[in-house]
Amino acid sequence: MSTSSEQRVSVEVTDHVAVVTLTRPDKHNALDVAMFDQIIGTADRLAAESGVRAVVLHGAGPSFCSGLDVVSIMSAGNGLDGLVVRVRGEVPNWFQRAAHAWIELPMPVIVALHGNCFGGGLQIALGADIRIAAPDTRLSVMEVRWGLVPDMSISRTLPRLVGIDVAKELTFTGRVFDGVEASRLGVVTRVADDPLLAARELAAEIAQRSPDAVRAAKRLYDESWTGEAQRTLALEAELQLGLIGSPNQLAAVAAGFSSEPAEFVDP
Repeated sequence: MSTSSEQRVSVEVTDHVAVVTLTRPDKHNALDVAMFDQIIGTADRLAAESGVRAVVLHGAGPSFCSGLDVVSIMSAGNGLDGLVVRVRGEVPNWFQRAAHAWIELPMPVIVALHGNCFGGGLQIALGADIRIAAPDTRLSVMEVRWGLVPDMSISRTLPRLVGIDVAKELTFTGRVFDGVEASRLGVVTRVADDPLLAARELAAEIAQRSPDAVRAAKRLYDESWTGEAQRTLALEAELQLGLIGSPNQLAAVAAGFSSEPAEFVDP
């Protein structure tokens, strides 16, 4: 991770909820090298951290994330040659990992959106399980304006959330649309006047459920989204058999009968 003077991401874990904040507000949380590295490092840390049952991701300042800091990225690592090296890396590559890492986390990720959510910022948001946006959030699949395609794992996210025609229209035009339209299209889950508060409340509710069941449910949906029926039904049965009779499943049943909070053991 970078030194504190270069901090781009902060993490606070309370009551099994990790709140991850992008902390480059003066630049609308634009993505430079340090921010990419710290976003990836933060996701890696949370993947290995016991006790985290839900994650809230948001941006400090006026925007969630305004996208790539093109000037900074170009000046750090041999310009275009440096960009090509990062794009040609392993799969997922360096750029893709900043968004795909949230998909890979075993626990749910809820992102709170406000201000600008452009390009790479939108693709990071699409990597979350649930997106809550302020009505006046400004969103755009902006890469076409730079003569590029979106390449931060959007092929694994946007076409699964909206019709392929909608995904194409947004990508071909790079137009800006607001949170209300994003909700109508399915790009975001819902709108809220205070998306961070709504995300925190939802994360707190999820954190009260069995972490085994929640993680299994995320895995079930992610792995079966476009799979064949035989394989996805087998996965349902496999995950269910692993939960039945387990300590956390029995704790959930006991809590249901007693109306008392369950005491779960974290993975």
